[in-house]
Amino acid sequence: MDVQLNPEESSLLRFTTAGSVDDGKSTLIGRLLYDCKSIFEDQLAAVEESSKRRGDEHVNLALLTDGLRAEREQGITIDVAYRYFATPKRKFIIADTPGHVQYTRNMVTGASTADLAIILIDARQGVVEQTRRHAFLAGLLRIQQVVLAVNKMDLVDYDQKVFDSICADFMRFAADLENPVAIMPIPMSALNGDNVVDASEKMSWYSGPTLLEHLETVKVHLGEAHVESRYPVQWVIRPMSDEHHDYRGYAGRVASGSFKVGDEVIAYPAGLTSKITGIHTFNGDCEETEPALSYSIELADEIDISRGDLLAKPENPPHVTQNLDAMICWFSEKKMKTRGRYYLRHTTREVRAVVQEVVYKVDITTLDKVAEQTEFSMNDIGCIRLRLATPIFCDAYSVNRITGSFVLVDEQTNNTVAAGMIVRTLDGADDPDAAGAYAI
Repeated sequence: MDVQLNPEESSLLRFTTAGSVDDGKSTLIGRLLYDCKSIFEDQLAAVEESSKRRGDEHVNLALLTDGLRAEREQGITIDVAYRYFATPKRKFIIADTPGHVQYTRNMVTGASTADLAIILIDARQGVVEQTRRHAFLAGLLRIQQVVLAVNKMDLVDYDQKVFDSICADFMRFAADLENPVAIMPIPMSALNGDNVVDASEKMSWYSGPTLLEHLETVKVHLGEAHVESRYPVQWVIRPMSDEHHDYRGYAGRVASGSFKVGDEVIAYPAGLTSKITGIHTFNGDCEETEPALSYSIELADEIDISRGDLLAKPENPPHVTQNLDAMICWFSEKKMKTRGRYYLRHTTREVRAVVQEVVYKVDITTLDKVAEQTEFSMNDIGCIRLRLATPIFCDAYSVNRITGSFVLVDEQTNNTVAAGMIVRTLDGADDPDAAGAYAI
């Protein structure tokens, strides 16, 4: 279905689903796509045929996103599934993430670029540990907008008291989160379509927006109007051709902010200053960059710049550090231990890192910070202290989700073992509360 988008109203919203197993995440996304008429007839026919073979009583809309054989056999989501659709008011990218605790790491991956999270709760079960885990992760990942989707209201006779009780439980938990989020509670039945796209006649006591109405009108990118300009260098372009014999361009993707021809920039780690003389794209030259797009930038001076280096403006420099505290979610079945050695990949830069200590682990149930820990197991969340072999050029994750994030990679297997968010740097101090250490 072709949707004519009004450029004055249209914007892109990236959102993710989260919740416990069988809360109905995939069914909700399937219902959203179906009721928005954003699926093709052959896709619907395939889902209908598959539902019949499985013996399902209804057309199983979850099959629109659960594409792996193991997912369909078990009726659970295992991997992150991305879906795209549009309405006249907005374009959407959906990340349907797993609910099982075993796949919390997949949820972190899918939510890392989201502007909004839909946290589903089974109306029969109420707030469970995975609900709290995903709410904590949403706050940790600086997702500032959350829809509390109380699903399967049809199985509790659309009882307002059940909805109000679940909302109260969740709000009590969310009030203790360090990173507050804006919460929109919506009662719904993804299976029957109540309050997903169309308002439900069975819940006349609810006067708020449907899910789609909220998704179309919610403000996105709150608090992400970066003033700091960051350009991690991916590659140095040297054609060495007769036409471009002396050309030297620095290819990369703008992490935040913008750069113009004539702007003064500092190249890290060299620390040398130059001016931008040209900005080039595949489609031709331009005068100014835009965030999240790729360019080749040409400088007035020949500076030793290579992959992993960074261009920034002098008025808002990044933090240069070899010591930092970071919140991490541990992905690997192989435990993380103190003095463990890893590769740290930050933007386009890779450095060796050693875990100096575990600062604390977070008890998801109580949100207590548990100190005196020496190792992390899979899906554990907490704060660790890292020492890097060479400096990185970073910002706080709280102000820049790109230059404030990293992954840890196992030196032996090359597997990604953790996702990290920089909390503070510690250069010049051994004690994080001492002078010289600063939160960023």
